[in-house]
Amino acid sequence: MKKEVLDSKHWQCLTGSMWSEVPGVQVVSWRMLNRLRQESWAIDNLDMMYLDDETLTWAKATGDHENDSTVEFHRDSNNNILENGDTVVIIKTLDVKGSSLSAKLGTVVKNIKLVDDNKEQIEGRVEGQLIVILTKYVRKQS
Repeated sequence: MKKEVLDSKHWQCLTGSMWSEVPGVQVVSWRMLNRLRQESWAIDNLDMMYLDDETLTWAKATGDHENDSTVEFHRDSNNNILENGDTVVIIKTLDVKGSSLSAKLGTVVKNIKLVDDNKEQIEGRVEGQLIVILTKYVRKQS
């Protein structure tokens, strides 16, 4: 799995958004600043930032703030980033485990769903059946 490094300059907008009165914006700002804690500006912002106990508990709930400044993406066979709702084309005939169904080469799968805990898998409907497909066997349709 390839990881993409976060662009530190892009995330400097957190310097303003961290002061939002919306708790959700505060949580995202706090988490992202923690992911960028190798940057001096991010540490400075974290030192200035205040979250009440309830919001801080929410921010820490997923453990996402403990991640480094890289992000994993679902990618197709051509290394294009896949997103929920994309349309993909199957590039190899695949036998579906536990079924007599065979997903044929060239089958278009619309409105895919990313598998959250596995960056190498997506879900999609083929002949009305929801199946899990490995990302290395699909290409994003433009």
